[in-house]
Amino acid sequence: MNLTGNTFFLITIALVVIAVLLPLLLWSRLPGPALVRGAGRLLMVLFAQATAVLVVFVAVNNSNGLYDSWDDLLGTADHVDSALDLGPNGTGGKQISALPRVVQKWEKVKDPSLGSGLRRTELKGAVSGVVGEVYVWLPPQYDDPAYRDKKFPVVEVLSGFPGSSKNWFRTLNFQDRVQPLIESGRVAPFIVVSPRTMLGDADTGYANIPGKVNADSWLTVDVRKMVTDNFRVSPAPENWAIAGYSAGAHGAAKLAFAHPDRYSAAVSLSGYNDPAAESRSLTARDPKLRVENNVLHILKSAKTPPRVSLLATGEGADGYGPGLALQRAAKPPTKVDVRATTGGHVTPVWSRQLPYAFEWLTRQMRPRV
Repeated sequence: MNLTGNTFFLITIALVVIAVLLPLLLWSRLPGPALVRGAGRLLMVLFAQATAVLVVFVAVNNSNGLYDSWDDLLGTADHVDSALDLGPNGTGGKQISALPRVVQKWEKVKDPSLGSGLRRTELKGAVSGVVGEVYVWLPPQYDDPAYRDKKFPVVEVLSGFPGSSKNWFRTLNFQDRVQPLIESGRVAPFIVVSPRTMLGDADTGYANIPGKVNADSWLTVDVRKMVTDNFRVSPAPENWAIAGYSAGAHGAAKLAFAHPDRYSAAVSLSGYNDPAAESRSLTARDPKLRVENNVLHILKSAKTPPRVSLLATGEGADGYGPGLALQRAAKPPTKVDVRATTGGHVTPVWSRQLPYAFEWLTRQMRPRV
């Protein structure tokens, strides 16, 4: 039975009802000596508490998309086939353009909770050794005959930790927020790509860690190449952006600054610079990795300022302060815009930012479609 969805949620509600009815019906009717009756009543109380906690967890999980499956929740999913040392460029010394063409089979997503226009595939990363699902949303113009010779800009989107690759479409309501703006011409017809980012029971830090996981190469090499090989898009960085919220915001800013040859713009919604802001981050556990994967350090230590535009949003120390630190450190052609938000570190706040964020991306990238 799926962890998410209405079926399991309804079952948990039914269990709560049973847990309430049991003591009402049986409290004074339990047979046996006092010790046995006391034990029975204690079990009914514990059952009521457990079912109450369960129904709250399922409701929160469904609303926020924290865990997509039982394997994700229990940490039993294995999405890493190998984690070789791929070197500083994350390709094992290979040229991305020389890698074999990746042709995928796609299925149209029929889940109404995810909106329309989505396709899904299971990708085995030839470089990273990561295996996971990738969701792709195509704008209405993509299948329009008038655009059949056009190449489209891409935004790769990252969820927080824990988080699901469905979140941008289910909990952030991307289509409802942004599709009307695309149809009206206020926002460019971006292709939106949402790959799996939860690759184990810990946050990867969006880094390559030999022997553990090559999350950087999964997102910036394998997923990008798969998209360019299967859709009408260009691999040129001026046609690619990356966006995320919470831990995904940290990843978006980090990967954009680290790979200006792959992305020209990034959006960080309530992001942070220091990996230690996420206690379960693999990059926060090692002092060297923590420094190397600090977004501010990456920006300051770049040999030349990266040609990347970043939008950082948040409230106080949650996104806004880290954004200001990046803005102060940025030198042309790097550009950092910072926007204050209110409402806290929650999904509705990030969802409300999407129209502004995608209008901002359209202004920065100026894609010609």
